[in-house]
Amino acid sequence: MSDYPRRSAAIAVPVLPRLQTINGVCGLLALGLATCAQAAPAFDADSPWMLGDWNGKRSELAQQGYDFKLDYTSETGSNLHGGYNHDKAVRYSDQWALGAHLDLQKILGWHDAEFQLTVSNRNGDNISNDRVGDPRTGTLSSSQEVWGRGSVTRLTQMWYQQKFLDQALSLKLGRFNQGEDFGTFPCDFQNLALCGSQVGNWDGGIVYNWPISQWAMRVKYQLTPEVFAQIGVFEQNPSNLENDNGFKLSGSGTQGAVLPVELVWAPKVAGLPGEYRAGYYYSTADSQDVYKNSNGQSAAATDGAYRSASSKHGMWLNLRQQVTAVDGDSSRGLSLFVNGTMHDKKTNRVDNYVALGGFYKGPLDARPQDDIGLAVARIHVNPAYRKNSDAQNRAAAVYDYSDPAFMPLQDTEYNAELYYGVHLTNWLTVRPNLQFIRHPGGVDKVDDALVAGLKIQSSF
Repeated sequence: MSDYPRRSAAIAVPVLPRLQTINGVCGLLALGLATCAQAAPAFDADSPWMLGDWNGKRSELAQQGYDFKLDYTSETGSNLHGGYNHDKAVRYSDQWALGAHLDLQKILGWHDAEFQLTVSNRNGDNISNDRVGDPRTGTLSSSQEVWGRGSVTRLTQMWYQQKFLDQALSLKLGRFNQGEDFGTFPCDFQNLALCGSQVGNWDGGIVYNWPISQWAMRVKYQLTPEVFAQIGVFEQNPSNLENDNGFKLSGSGTQGAVLPVELVWAPKVAGLPGEYRAGYYYSTADSQDVYKNSNGQSAAATDGAYRSASSKHGMWLNLRQQVTAVDGDSSRGLSLFVNGTMHDKKTNRVDNYVALGGFYKGPLDARPQDDIGLAVARIHVNPAYRKNSDAQNRAAAVYDYSDPAFMPLQDTEYNAELYYGVHLTNWLTVRPNLQFIRHPGGVDKVDDALVAGLKIQSSF
């Protein structure tokens, strides 16, 4: 479910139905390009690309407005201790993102215009699903954020952006996801609760993050050099989540629209950068109460017909500030953050979430581009949702947690992660990490879990 534009740009390619196909394309691409990479040869540690500069052609194309990317992210998780199933296992998941960003001013002479196209492919399994969480509830977060929304190839970005008024006003149209622009946050952690825009993680039925795209529009206005405001309209269409609709362009199945609005302040405090975001979203589509029927009674205990709601809403807050530098070098130092969301208590399983932590870039003089991250997140289940699970159990006369028909009662899940990012080259970063999950799925009868992870990010 995760989203974050770390999963970079991508290129116009035919539909790739299977990972074998995209691997084959990548293999041919690597073979052909590596042989001609001379300006910055393939596997040069100082190059931003594993395959080098294609004998200078890649930089030449970028100067002409054509920026091509092929990015890879893999995440591996192993349950060291605890969880629902104590049998040790290792799970692997990955993502490929193939894309192109076109500067239309350079290419066509269209002033302040650009176009982005991205195709992504995800595969693999998640240790949270069959080892950490009770299968009846799952976990609230995920120890491998890159897993989610199906093992399938998707059109993830296809948008056009035009800027006006000396770039103060920008209009973005096409197919993209809300987390790409609203509530954005880096995705260096491997745990989902600490990676990327968070609203879609806890209200994923209507707010879609990467790799899901939908028809959308975003208008942004730069009020001052440090402050901008933006508003969006996103198609709310659950059929976009289906694996068979990875390249769907029609609007069939649309139920309404999600309308996010956000104010962003990006100051420099003592010369160090910060970013402060506050946002609100409103869904125009019908939703369903998590507990009551139309008479205000427990639906599970009476007629089983949950009352509908004509809308749904929530809000978010992201606070991030660099607080130290190293010998005046602001590219190194400590940054702290706090993220939080609140959701509709009538219709949403999670009613609030909060996370806090920090990153330290350049911890060692000999390793100025390495980084360390430490953070903890709290995810709270709506009490009405919990009451509904209890009512379901009572209606079925099931009271024993060990009974397969029993629906575990969910409350609060905590996720913590410590990672060290090893910047091996400009195109390869490896982040071993250790995660602790307390009350997986918010179920206190599930043992606390310790998960070892490994996140690899590379650009070809």
